[in-house]
Amino acid sequence: MVPDDDKAGLLTTGSPSDNRPGDSNQLISGFEPVGVEAGAPAAKAAADQPAAGEVDYSVSGGLANRLAKLNVSLAFTSYQSGLLYFIGRNAQGGVNIHQAGMPKPMGLCLDDRGGLTLTGDYQILRFENVLEPDQRVNNIFDACYVPRTVHVTGRLDAHDVGLDGEGRPIFVNTRYNCLATVSARHSFEPIWRPPFVSALIDEDRCHLNGLAMEQGRPRYATAVSRSDTIDGWRDRRSDGGIVIDIDSGEIVCTGLSMPHSPRLHDGKLYVLNSGTGELGVVKPGDGAAGSFEPLVFCPGFLRGLAFHGGLAFVGLSKPRYKRFEGLALDGKLKAADSEPWCGIQIIDLATGTCVDWLRIDGKIGELYDLEIIPGFACPMAVGPTTNEAATLITFAPDG
Repeated sequence: MVPDDDKAGLLTTGSPSDNRPGDSNQLISGFEPVGVEAGAPAAKAAADQPAAGEVDYSVSGGLANRLAKLNVSLAFTSYQSGLLYFIGRNAQGGVNIHQAGMPKPMGLCLDDRGGLTLTGDYQILRFENVLEPDQRVNNIFDACYVPRTVHVTGRLDAHDVGLDGEGRPIFVNTRYNCLATVSARHSFEPIWRPPFVSALIDEDRCHLNGLAMEQGRPRYATAVSRSDTIDGWRDRRSDGGIVIDIDSGEIVCTGLSMPHSPRLHDGKLYVLNSGTGELGVVKPGDGAAGSFEPLVFCPGFLRGLAFHGGLAFVGLSKPRYKRFEGLALDGKLKAADSEPWCGIQIIDLATGTCVDWLRIDGKIGELYDLEIIPGFACPMAVGPTTNEAATLITFAPDG
């Protein structure tokens, strides 16, 4: 969907540099955001990430007010940039972007206890907000997510992640075509794989990627195909995509193009049909597989989906054409006379229109997952291998 508001809002960006603990309102130095005009280059960038001038951010004029009215902020991942981003509000009434370096960040999940779980490279990480309600980092950030639990899994190409009723991370182990959880001894503990995959084997056969959780248990999964041969999914990108009922093992939707991010919301199963650029719902079939009903076209390869009330927050990426060429998305973009986006669009589900947006241009073109962070105006995070993680010490008051 093309945004209906092209007015840009005030934008600030910031990323970590160093860390020296201070008092409760000045916990970390080096996290001061830098003010820039909307659409201008970010003035800072994390180490080893795209430099200032290589990435431009712009936002719709109403985004800050919408975040304030909803009392939420946003988080999203980009494995391409190696950054976890937080979109919040600044003191000037505009939008603030905080970015923290992470190891190939992919799936992202906010749980009922307020923690963030992230799949990243060879790790599953859980972050905790270490701030009390009256505390701030540099008098700006009202939440500070610090890695507290790190599971070393090896490189499993882990995609989506959720938490079960016992608090265990359940993640899509794409390399081994299964859902898995962490193990005290091994790289992972397999808990489910599609019935059409004949063995637990180190071959990405169907490109299992998406996970929908329901009341603390895995409920639906997406795959690019039902292939049972190594790398077979690449030959089925246009129309081999499926949604699988994890409880029964039945395929509940077929004919999709590289589907991602299945999510349950308001009694409906939503999915991103990435290869066509469409957000839609799965309509149950009568004794057979259901069908995909597209609701909105967004100009990009879609990954990352979250909901708040009647709004859908959708992540858009620019397609990697060497790998994804020939998809229906190409024709849809041409018909709409549109270039592919990288960023986030907020869709009003009642009208099917984009009501606010954030756009990224330049060196960053691919996002993966996103989450809504309720109750915080301006959150930030600390990367697991940074000086900040090594020197930031927090503890509960004595007595």
